[in-house]
Amino acid sequence: MSPELNSLCQVLRTAAQIEIMPRFRNVASRSKADGSLVTAADLGAQHRIIQELGRLFPGMPVLGEEMPAVEQQRLLADADTGVWCLDPLDGTSNYACGFPYFGISLALLKGGEAVLGAIYDPVREECFSAERGAGAWLDGEPLRLLSERNELGECLALVDLKRLSERDLPRLGGDAPYRSQRNLGSVALDWCWLAAGRGQLYLHGGQKLWDYAAGRLIATEAGTSARLFARGGLEAPPGLSLEPRMAVAAANKQLFGHWIDWLDLPRAGEPA
Repeated sequence: MSPELNSLCQVLRTAAQIEIMPRFRNVASRSKADGSLVTAADLGAQHRIIQELGRLFPGMPVLGEEMPAVEQQRLLADADTGVWCLDPLDGTSNYACGFPYFGISLALLKGGEAVLGAIYDPVREECFSAERGAGAWLDGEPLRLLSERNELGECLALVDLKRLSERDLPRLGGDAPYRSQRNLGSVALDWCWLAAGRGQLYLHGGQKLWDYAAGRLIATEAGTSARLFARGGLEAPPGLSLEPRMAVAAANKQLFGHWIDWLDLPRAGEPA
């Protein structure tokens, strides 16, 4: 791991220890305009992490989930030269209900893609990280997925049912090709658990840039095959966007091909 990744993991650990875990199971929440929840932990962690990033990497802007959309769009326009993308508490609904599956996600966007990523799970005290082209790590140890499962029926699938189309739900529920399915409620940790081999298939109908920027990098650097689609399964335009993306992934290329075919999604392009 590079010194930069070590620093990022420490920033996330400290924010979780001070802003998130002391409030767990004892925090009020409110609904935002899009219906999602926000708590004092989200806001406190975002503020603390932005301050610390400003100290460690002066002059590098931060695009946070809990910012106005106009400000997010302005910052995204600077992503070619470098901008941090932060979700201070991914899985806020879980957190507000006392369900122990949530984390902090942070990625460095540069040249139109994520080049560094770190995700911290404060419940399990696990920090996942990755650097584009250099690999992925779990608590500093190399993370390399070696899955021998090549058939869908052998797999555990992480599938978010809420954002999928009504056309897909009956098949995924009653005629699913996998062994079993889980829907746990934190996109960032879903990607990490896929990277760690805790699931072999992944499907999510609509996640935002701050949800997947770090997690997708960690998963692909660990060896998974993944692609993002526009909502409804259409090919997504190239480049970074604040629009929701459908995410499909699998533990290896053979499984990914079977999964894409079963979902009836286009195979054009290579998974990455």
